[in-house]
Amino acid sequence: MPAVVSKLHAVFPHLLLILAGGLTTLAFAPYTLWWLPLVTLALLVFLLQRANTAKQATLLGFSFGLGWFGVGISWVHISIDQFGGLPLAGSLGLMALLVAYLAIFPALASWLNHKLRLPVVMPLVFAASWTLAEWLRSVVLTGFPWLSLGYSQTSAGLKDFAPLIGETGISFLLVFAAAALAQICRPQAAISRYSYLLIAGAVFAISPFLNQVKGWQYSDDSLSVLLVQGNIKQELRWAPEQEWPTMVKYMDLTRPHFDTDLVIWPEAAIPKMEPLAQDYLDNLNRAALYEDTAVISGILDYNVKSREAWNNLIVLGKRNADSTDGDYFYGHANRYSKHQLLPIGEFVPFENWLRNLAPIFDLPMSSFTRGGFVQPNLVANGYHILPAICFEIAFPAQIAANMTPDTQILLTVSNDGWFGDSIGPHQHLQIAQMRAIEFGRPLIRATNNGITATVDASGIISARAAQFSETVLKDTLRLTHGNTLYSRAGDYPLWLLCSLILLPLLLQRTYRHYVARK
Repeated sequence: MPAVVSKLHAVFPHLLLILAGGLTTLAFAPYTLWWLPLVTLALLVFLLQRANTAKQATLLGFSFGLGWFGVGISWVHISIDQFGGLPLAGSLGLMALLVAYLAIFPALASWLNHKLRLPVVMPLVFAASWTLAEWLRSVVLTGFPWLSLGYSQTSAGLKDFAPLIGETGISFLLVFAAAALAQICRPQAAISRYSYLLIAGAVFAISPFLNQVKGWQYSDDSLSVLLVQGNIKQELRWAPEQEWPTMVKYMDLTRPHFDTDLVIWPEAAIPKMEPLAQDYLDNLNRAALYEDTAVISGILDYNVKSREAWNNLIVLGKRNADSTDGDYFYGHANRYSKHQLLPIGEFVPFENWLRNLAPIFDLPMSSFTRGGFVQPNLVANGYHILPAICFEIAFPAQIAANMTPDTQILLTVSNDGWFGDSIGPHQHLQIAQMRAIEFGRPLIRATNNGITATVDASGIISARAAQFSETVLKDTLRLTHGNTLYSRAGDYPLWLLCSLILLPLLLQRTYRHYVARK
């Protein structure tokens, strides 16, 4: 019996952290309990402070990550199960591998925090360690920064910090505040325990007042948009016999509502390869010009000679407000090619080995060529538009790199039909909202089956279409001028701060090891 009790005592903290990590999902859309990470992360820090070894700390962080990602990205299993062609055991196993991989990053933050532990500055060290680990998660294997904690503050809490320090900076502050909360239970001087808590409280208290220094203002100009949501079933999107019915559907949905400045169709709305769809595109180009507007649509391009394919956005109709001819012709430069490709879905790592291993590694349209990291903004009917396709909107560095003095609108198109009626599309929209706040520009989001929406520059959803419906969404958005601090400085100030926190401790630890070896 004592042995059983001892094992339960050892396992209990890990089970508690798996539960806490899973509950953290409720901080994000559609639940938006923005305060919850303060509690769940404080529990992680509380237990980390009692870890005796780096291994114990690492396992605690890994346990938190298992719950966090196991629940938070559970929607990914829908696409693996329904379209991956694997038996249930195989799809669950693949999902477990993905969750375990993502859990490595909070484990890394916990390990680094333990190695550099210094009680007097523990909240700062943990926040910096977490920020470093999250940056690695956003770049390793092309990156998957989904569920970064700052997104939980999109509509409340630390939201007004976004134009100044971005979502990554908000994550730092949120983690710092949670670590400060955990210090209450630490046996140390009261002044040390409560000073960080007072600082964290002050951070939350000043957040609403930062709206006065956001860096942008509304202009006198506005933009009328039409977003078309075709609601094409995922299993029919690439069926050859559905190409023409799909293209007719988008044209029929659009034709009665051409009286807007811009018309937006979602990612790969036109299912026919661009070189083979020229008659249809020429007709759409002339129709948009005749109606004094421009259409932006997703379409796939393929070069027969080079055997390269691109996931593109193209502009048809009027390029400038005074254009007298349609902008489109095949190969024209007023287009955008997706840069941030989705592993497995849009490119297959180790392709020669994996293609024949299982159907999930040989999905239709899963071998694209990457577009440039920096590309010119689209110009449609005189408006300068910064585009992002699908989960590219989760990479603020890419948005910042493509921001120009002329950029007026952020545009993201997607097809979330892979994920059914899950929390995934809600999280995706929340990420897009954060980009609007960070960069102080209105955002347009067009999707195949939802959630199609328009977002004000302050991050408030202006209009949204019902999911899983064949519909059009019309709205008028106020344009802005001026630039946020984050759009100019990006994450560089945050990296400088993290370096000032971590580097002295790393150097001190290295020196101690050197002296000990002498």
